[in-house]
Amino acid sequence: MILDELCEHASRVAAAHWAADVRLGLGYTGVLLEDQRCGLAYTFRHETGYGCTAFREAGSLQGRPAAELLAMGRPSEVLGAAVALATVNALCPPPADAAQDGLDLMGLQPSDTVGMVGYFGPLVETLQKRCRTLHIFEKTPNRNPAVLPAEKAAEVLPQCQAVILTATTLLNGTLDELLQHCRGAREILLLGPSTPYAPQVLAPRGITVLAGVRVVDATRTLQTISEGGGTMKFSPFTKKFGVRIR
Repeated sequence: MILDELCEHASRVAAAHWAADVRLGLGYTGVLLEDQRCGLAYTFRHETGYGCTAFREAGSLQGRPAAELLAMGRPSEVLGAAVALATVNALCPPPADAAQDGLDLMGLQPSDTVGMVGYFGPLVETLQKRCRTLHIFEKTPNRNPAVLPAEKAAEVLPQCQAVILTATTLLNGTLDELLQHCRGAREILLLGPSTPYAPQVLAPRGITVLAGVRVVDATRTLQTISEGGGTMKFSPFTKKFGVRIR
């Protein structure tokens, strides 16, 4: 699976690096390396099961080699996958000059039908102005009647010229299947703070643009994560990046 490939890719640069801090927050997971590089990944908190201990590795993460955290990357264990992907993002930061807007890099056309997997509310109005039709799919219930259930994506995505995929699909193992439905798409954007900068892995899969975040203040970002904050709360301590990879 793609998450396995990402972890293998990051393992090539993981030697001698270790975790100075690991936070599994309610909204996001963060991994801080000893060299102060920090990576993020979404936390699927509603899929962690029951009991007062959500993660069996709790209490043992700080100080462990980065390679060991990468080895936890199994979509069947959502918290381990989050730790692994956050480690990938810490080990493989985007270039400092990758600061463009991901939507601008897509080169959308007025005649395009666009599919969005994952509801990115702030982008909806902008996208509707740039394309002919926008189809939105979301796994969790959404009050917006225009949002379709995730199961409809397999039926509609093959008709789309451009697709926006949430990077959380790496964590629940659905990205591989979704990309199979996007073979006819001219543009595929992987979006969100979980997005890894790994063109070598993602470009061959058909993804054309990456849009994620770079942590610029790790201390405040990790504090925010630990206190239950998500994207809106840690945005002052991160910078968005966008880069075309094919």
